[in-house]
Formats: sequence, C-alpha cells, structure tokens
Amino acid sequence: MRNLLRVVLVTWVLAACSRGAPTTPLAPAADVDWPFYGGDAGGQRFSTAAQVTPGNVGRLKVAWTFSTADKLTRGGALKHASFENTPVLAGGRLYLCSPFNEVAALDPGSGRALWRFDPKVATGVNYPNDYTCRGVAYWRDPAAPPTAPCAERIFLNTNDRRLFALDAATGKACGSFGAGGVLDVAAGVVLAKPGEMQITSPPVVAGDVVIVGSSIDDNQRVKEVSGAVRAFDARTGAPRWSFDPLAGSASGLVAGAANVWAPMSVDEARGLVFLPTTSPSPDFWGGLRAGADANADSVVAVHAATGQVAWAFQTVHHDLWDYDNPAQPTLASVGWGGRMRDAVIQVTKQGLVFTLDRASGVPVIPVVERKVPQGGAPGEVLSPTQPFPVAPRPLSPSRIEAKDAFGLSSWERRACARKIAAARHEGLYTPPSLQGTILYPFTGGGMNWGGMAFDARRGVAFVNTSSAMHLVTLIPAARLRAAQAAEPDVEISPNQGAPFGMRRQVLLSGLGLPCNPPPWGQLHAIDMSTGRVLWEVPLGTPRDKAPFSQFLLPHVGMPNFGGPIATASGLIFIGASLDNFLRAFDAATGAELWRGRLPAGGQATPMTYVFKGRQYVVIAAGGHAKSDTRRGDTLVAFALPN
Repeated sequence: MRNLLRVVLVTWVLAACSRGAPTTPLAPAADVDWPFYGGDAGGQRFSTAAQVTPGNVGRLKVAWTFSTADKLTRGGALKHASFENTPVLAGGRLYLCSPFNEVAALDPGSGRALWRFDPKVATGVNYPNDYTCRGVAYWRDPAAPPTAPCAERIFLNTNDRRLFALDAATGKACGSFGAGGVLDVAAGVVLAKPGEMQITSPPVVAGDVVIVGSSIDDNQRVKEVSGAVRAFDARTGAPRWSFDPLAGSASGLVAGAANVWAPMSVDEARGLVFLPTTSPSPDFWGGLRAGADANADSVVAVHAATGQVAWAFQTVHHDLWDYDNPAQPTLASVGWGGRMRDAVIQVTKQGLVFTLDRASGVPVIPVVERKVPQGGAPGEVLSPTQPFPVAPRPLSPSRIEAKDAFGLSSWERRACARKIAAARHEGLYTPPSLQGTILYPFTGGGMNWGGMAFDARRGVAFVNTSSAMHLVTLIPAARLRAAQAAEPDVEISPNQGAPFGMRRQVLLSGLGLPCNPPPWGQLHAIDMSTGRVLWEVPLGTPRDKAPFSQFLLPHVGMPNFGGPIATASGLIFIGASLDNFLRAFDAATGAELWRGRLPAGGQATPMTYVFKGRQYVVIAAGGHAKSDTRRGDTLVAFALPN
C-alpha cells in the first residue's frame, strides 16, 4: 500500500508541474498546396489553410531551415543579390530558386533537399535589378502519362535570359524542350552592354504555352531594346508568339522597353493572360515619344494561344515618372455597387488601385481623368490629364511642403525643408525638370512587386505600401560627364539620344531618414465592395537599420519590398520591411499578433501550405541589395509545435 501511495503521489506531482504545457495534440489538417507564385494562377495569395489561427499564432516556432549555400559559393556577388523568392508547393515537393537561379526541390516536412539544379549563371555582371529570382512555374502535362519523364515540369527563367524546362521529379533538363532543355529567350536581341536585359519574375503557363517577360535597364538610351513578351510551346520550346506593347503605336514614336518585368496572371477559363506593362524609354523625358505611348503602363489582356490583344487599360498616360505597373494583376470577384463581377485588380507605385472588368477592361470601380501639373522640360509634350480611380482613396501621400519636413532635430528638419523648398513639386505627376522635381511617392513605392493578397470570403484586399521621395533632376547632355565625375556614388544616367540625362536620389536627412513624415511603411485592408479602407497600420521598425532607433521611432513603419499573404483563419503574414522579421497580423483589426526573427532580411513574399496534416509558413531570408539589408541564403519554415 505504501508503494502504491508513493506512485500515486509522484504521478500527481508530475501532473501538477506540467499543467502549463499543452496536453491536446495538434489536430491534423487536410493537405493544401501553393502551386503558383501567387498561390493561384490569379495571384490572390490566399490559402485555405487554417491550422494556425489568431489564437495560436504566438506559438509558431522554426520547424526547419534550408540553405542555398550562396554564402559559401557566391562570395562577393552576394552583396549584389536579392533573395525575393516565393516557393511553390505542388506534386508533394517544395520548389525554390536562389537569386543566382539555382533551383532546389525540398521535402515540405523537413526541408531536406531532394534535388538541385544549377544553370551556371555567371557572376560579375552588373544587372540593374541585382541577381534576382522571384519564383519558378510548375506545370503538369495533361497529355503525358503520370510516370513519364517530364510529365511534371518546372520552368525557370534566368537572369541571363534563358528559359529552362526541368523534370519536377528529378531536376534533370527535359531534353525535348529547346536545345537539351533550355532556350535563349532573347535570341537575336542585340544588347548595348551585358546585363541590359534580364528576367527576374517567374514565367506563367496557360494551356500548353509558357509565357515570359523581361526586365530592361532604365534611363540608358532612347532607342532601348523591345519589351516584347514571348511565348513558347511548353513541350518543345518552339516559339508561339510575341507581343510588343509599343507595336502599332503612332508613327514617329522613338522608344523601347514598356516591358513586363513583374509577374503575370492567367485566367484559364477565358484563355487570357494579364500583362502589367511598364514605362517606355527613357523614364523621365519623352520628347521623342509624343502621345500616350500605346500600351505602355497598361494592364493588357492577351489571348494565351495567340498573343492577340483582347483589351488594354492604361494606368499612366505618357509616363515621365517611372510609374511602372510593378505587381502581378490580381484576379478576383468584386462586389462593387452590390453586383459581383470578375475583375482584375492592379496596384501601382502611385498608391492607386485600379479595378477593371476581366472580360472587357472597363473599370468596375469608376476612373476619372483629372488635370495634372503642366510645364514640362524643353521638347516635352505632357498629357493634360491622368486617370484616378474614385475608390479606394490613394494609399500613399503625394503632396508635401517645406513646413512638412521631418527630422529628429531642428537642424535636420531645416535641412530637409531646404531640399523640399528648392525643388519643383505640385503634387502627383509634377513633370521632371532641370530645377529638380520631387516624385512623391518615389519610384520604389507606394505598392511594388510584392502585390496584394485577397480574401474572397470577406471581399477584402490587403496591401503594403512604402512612402519616400525621389528628387529627379534633368541634366543637359553636355554637362552629363562632369556631373557623373562630381558625384560618382549618385545615380546619374545618360539617356543616350535625348537632350537630357538624369539624376535620381532619395531625399534623406543627415541621419539617413526620409525627409517626408512617417509612417514610411504601412499595411492596409480595403473593403473592395465599398472601396473603404478598413484599417492601416505601420509596418516594420528601424531596428536592423539603426540599432536602438526603434525606441525613438516606435511607430514609423519602414519602406518595404515583398508582399502579404492571407489565410482562411484570419491571419495576414508579411515580411518585406527593412527589419529581419516575419509578422502575423489580425485580418479583422490589423493588430500585430506575432513576429518571428529571421537570420537575414525577409524582403520576399511568404507562402503557406499544409503537408501531412501540419501547416507551415515559409519565407526566403536572404536580404536585398538595393535596401542593403542583412544578406543570407536561408529559407525558413515556421510551424506550431507538434
């Protein structure tokens, strides 16, 4: 009896001591994939995964990590790299690409490498957008037997403009595609210098056609290379069609580019591909391209099978501000005015959100033409108006006066005020000038390549913005070399063939803080049935850019690169900011519920999936060259404890 009492007592004590630990095992969930860069072909960045909730998200821990080994193998080239990748999960494997286009297939539950493929991209090339690979595309060939080689394919774009088709099961090149599994996307294109044209975003596949865009160096010459979008047979690599956004424009237009560097979207049912086109060359003086610039700065819907244009809607007329369409068009159903319609939602650098009918391109939420500042540089012919959606309101500020200047001290504020007072600025779309013009938002904000997330059940869009100012100054061509010699560390570009080069610099205080008032980074929620902004909160802190500054500036937010994702449980996950964290926000209120420390900058869009009953949230943590955040080479997966 004495021994029995001892056993009972010990058991009771042990139970009492463990009452703080969870006693209910994690409930398994149904498996959920993330088979496209944007979650689905329409880029909604939404997951039905709901195991991680607002109530338990605080328990997220690192489940596994994977290293691309770039820190060991790429040496000094890593400082010119941006790890912007969003992996895809399909066919039971997780696929990612490094900034140098090395592809790895991982076990989704452990992060163990199943295979790796290195396309041997040369380092030492001065790519204007750094070494970058935002993602790959997965395709299952419906005509191939399930076990046939290359029945499942991974399509990879590279910085050096190649397109690879890889066997998703083994990582081996598909020999029937192109020349031994690879083709030259830009065959026949003559570049003025190495790196002038690269590919940074993933291709898309529509039917049996794989479609590829390109990124072209800005402000180098008037007669820039074509920004054509190219399509190839997904099985053989044979060319199918090409679409140049400037083709068919008015005679006398001298320009190039207008390319598609951001990700594209696909509506399989309609057989349409949606292209977010960019500005024509050069960015800040357009005297040799009078008019609206054809289908530059537009959302263009083309037929996937032929490349023929179904419709186009221009978001900027005669762009002089580098206000590209920088993000994947999001395909969603919107209940504006009480009527549900299939729409395309395009977020912009100006902080504007355009909502267009998916079949016709006609605005679902009305767009009005408003007069904008005039009086361009010599030889310039401006558009008298620009398009503005009536809702939602602009998500980024666009007007500033000297009295609004920000600074931590009176002398900093005065210094910023002098810079603002000396420049030309009459609000959004003030033309570039020899005096120097403030572009507000700057060309890296409000919304950028991270795009938006959309919760169809709530009808709510979630989007992050950055707020800073650029000072753009036109420089007479005869003075350009002297200007470059005087300021070798400042961006000064030639615009060969134009009467002006250009100087572009972010307006910062002496301490390196933006001269415009905070918040400098925000996360917003928008009811797309009413256009009302439901909430907006600062995103990020200056902790990893200026240690201890978060105590002086706790709620300023920070400029950010990367986007949000949404889950069915009511969570928004986002990295993006210039501090090394992945965050979770309450979708209903905007309250920050959790933050997970990252080993390097998380300037990438995360993704989530459920594998063998367990939900994972994954983000690339490798830093960002242009933001100069901490470099690394790690993919980090978070999950709840088992």
